[in-house]
Amino acid sequence: MKYNDIMFQVEEGIATITFNRPKVLNALNSALLQELSQALDKIAENEDIRVLVLTGAGEKSFIAGADIKELSSFNALQAKEFATRGHLIIGKLQELTIPVIAAVNGFALGGGSEMALASDFIYASENAMFGLPEITLGIIPGFGGTQRLPRIIGKNMAKEMIFTGMMIPAAKAQEIGMVNKVCSQETLMEEVKKTAAKIASKGKVSLRAAKQVINAGMNVDLYSACGIEIDAFAICMSGEDAKEGTSAFLEKRKADFKGKLNE
Repeated sequence: MKYNDIMFQVEEGIATITFNRPKVLNALNSALLQELSQALDKIAENEDIRVLVLTGAGEKSFIAGADIKELSSFNALQAKEFATRGHLIIGKLQELTIPVIAAVNGFALGGGSEMALASDFIYASENAMFGLPEITLGIIPGFGGTQRLPRIIGKNMAKEMIFTGMMIPAAKAQEIGMVNKVCSQETLMEEVKKTAAKIASKGKVSLRAAKQVINAGMNVDLYSACGIEIDAFAICMSGEDAKEGTSAFLEKRKADFKGKLNE
């Protein structure tokens, strides 16, 4: 399939989606969101893809937010439809069974921060800037920012960022737990791909289980969450990858995981 507003490639089990509207700092519009949704469907259907990396075209921006020109034309019903579609697509991203890494290479504002927050973790370049500046436009975040940001950095810090519309640099984002690693812009993708390759070498079944258990456990009490973990552990042990992993350990060799999600 041909894409206009994103680039999509797969190499050695690692898929990369690049937001590709550099002239407008990769701002999100309806067309880009639709292409992203289609690409996510392809990824979900492809058993060979083990990790997804998200990044932005150019050297200035990951995603600078929603396309304000499009946004300014909306009435209330159109705004609700746009926000609903954004939630569904970003929810689809978060619910992928494979790990997702956001490689934030510049501005990640508004929808850009919201997209990154829906990833499993974030690596950022030193020039990256994060923020939810919607309050400066007389609106609020509409793609999950008011909900995901407090869950990651805490309620009070999230309120300060959202109420003021402040932007924070990558170093500050790392300090408050929003970003895992800060790299130079030149080495960002190299570092991301290195981590992605390390993850891709693991068993897909256990990666799926780990992601689902962590996400599900965050929404229930500790006792219930541990019960979810116990069940997932037992299911993993019955699979091909567990047999390969334990055999490889005992035989002092590198494991070659080939388990499938539908096994």
